[in-house]
Amino acid sequence: MSLKERVYSVLIISAAEKLNTALSALLPGSHYQPVRYVSSVSAGERAFSERAYDFVIINAPLPDDPGIRFAIDAGSAQGTVVLILVRAELHDDVREKVLEYGVFTLAKPLSRAAASQALDWMAASRERLRKSEKKTLSIEEKMEEIRIVNRAKWLLISELKMEEPQAHHYIEKQAMDRSISKRQAAEEIIRTYG
Repeated sequence: MSLKERVYSVLIISAAEKLNTALSALLPGSHYQPVRYVSSVSAGERAFSERAYDFVIINAPLPDDPGIRFAIDAGSAQGTVVLILVRAELHDDVREKVLEYGVFTLAKPLSRAAASQALDWMAASRERLRKSEKKTLSIEEKMEEIRIVNRAKWLLISELKMEEPQAHHYIEKQAMDRSISKRQAAEEIIRTYG
């Protein structure tokens, strides 16, 4: 899927109707959906606990909280890119607090061009996270296959009194002879002898 075809889910936490209207113009449904607006950090926390979002945009401060702690927590969630908008005089201080957690910051007032560019940066970051997630999943799947094959080998060693290299060769030969994966051959051995 090309980047132009990607669709990103967005959670916007902002009590400023003017900013919400400006952002909605930058978030066409063809690229951003669902887009959910909430007006407080507590409502944002509830929305974030209900589902994962690709992007979280926080217009700080909010009526119930400055939003910095939530930005850090959301930024630590797997697959979520966070942008916090803060008043210009607070920008450097907030940036120092959230930078190490991968949270983007922008100073307000915000131009349309800056907001559009920020969305592009967020998309680039989300795609990088997506690639990392795929690599991690691939490594985890490989580790699981190794665990299953090892379990099958130990069953062959204990039940059929094979040596470890012999058990390993047996699993490989079963997989090759039957045109199945080593994992499938190992799972069958586990079902038979486990």
